[in-house]
Amino acid sequence: MSYIKDPSLAEQGRLNLEIAEKRMEALMKVKERFEKEKPLKGLTIGMALHVTKETGVLVRTLKAGGAKVAITGCNPLSTQDDIAAALAEEDVLVWAYKGESDEDYYKFLTAVIETEPNITIDDGCDLVTEIHTKHPELMENIIGGCEETTTGIIRLHAMIKDGALRYPMIAVNDNKTKHLMDNYYGTGQSTFDGILRSTNILIAGKTVVVAGYGSCGKGCAMRAKGLGAQVVVTEVDNFAALQAAMDGHRVLPMTEAASLGDIFITVTGDLHVIRMEHIDKMKDGVVICNSGHFDNEIDMKSLESEAKRKRRVRHYLDEYMLKSGKVIYIAGEGRLVNLSSAEGHPSEVMSLSFCGQALACEYLAKNRGNLPVDVITLPDEVDDQISLLQLQAMGLSIDTLTPEQVAYLGQWQEGT
Repeated sequence: MSYIKDPSLAEQGRLNLEIAEKRMEALMKVKERFEKEKPLKGLTIGMALHVTKETGVLVRTLKAGGAKVAITGCNPLSTQDDIAAALAEEDVLVWAYKGESDEDYYKFLTAVIETEPNITIDDGCDLVTEIHTKHPELMENIIGGCEETTTGIIRLHAMIKDGALRYPMIAVNDNKTKHLMDNYYGTGQSTFDGILRSTNILIAGKTVVVAGYGSCGKGCAMRAKGLGAQVVVTEVDNFAALQAAMDGHRVLPMTEAASLGDIFITVTGDLHVIRMEHIDKMKDGVVICNSGHFDNEIDMKSLESEAKRKRRVRHYLDEYMLKSGKVIYIAGEGRLVNLSSAEGHPSEVMSLSFCGQALACEYLAKNRGNLPVDVITLPDEVDDQISLLQLQAMGLSIDTLTPEQVAYLGQWQEGT
């Protein structure tokens, strides 16, 4: 019933899963407890996530909790085929391969939906959208869902605004242990991993233009600076732009930044952040990539139509020659460069994110029928527990408040 590219890759997938588990100690603690308590027993969980080794460890955790799991990818280029093959041998329904056509992408979403999940896990909100628009009859059996990424949360709030959302959604992305870790540390490192695998370009001495200064943009800017680049930030939000300036970056509109940059990274969650009007101003040989969820942050359609020649010159690096003779390089086809050109976030940071996903599923199961139809944030104590698990995994301990300190923080009378 599963659809994968190559079953013979399963052994390599198992090896990669083994390595990931060693680096995801916090999530493995959750898995240990789930094996004993079975909080997800009898539930089917439908997932549209990047099918990576880290996601594979999450799948194993949910199965340990008693769930039946069906999974597909949430981006046509992010599946690791060896992991898909390994999971298919572990009684998991998998529909995913790297390089999916648009037709297969939506066919696979439908296949997951047809398993009639009780809980959905999404990265980008495509699974939720497909259920709401094409399979509304299934929603009466859905307890709720979880959303992994900023783009998905934006879409969910748009659904709330339109009165379209029909079941509770937990914004796992809003956990501190997610967006202040995964988005910041994970996106920064894995984006440059993707750029380097595609281009082998020297970062030091270059000007890196980062479009968007949310948690992902901050992480990319931090890593660019650490590698010796000069960083220019483009923004539409006043406070984010102010933060970028206070962090020591140059802040400019894209129309001005376009002629300065050597490497461009989009991380905004919005469309057409880089357009032909910007590309026309860019230097010969610039590298452009995207680390936002969808492939529309760069206006790829206009670039395709304007280019007089396109060719694949390296691993997921496409060269576009414009009519002027200028060459533009696009890494990862304008899709998530960290997953199309590399392996996504390191296992350690995804351990935190996927602790959030596993515990969100447990929270939905325990609170079945008692949650509002809204975008919900997990209680602070759950986020705090995830932090504790990771501190323990790192062999770190912290101070505790004395009774006197607790009393002091709980009163208002004592002053100077």
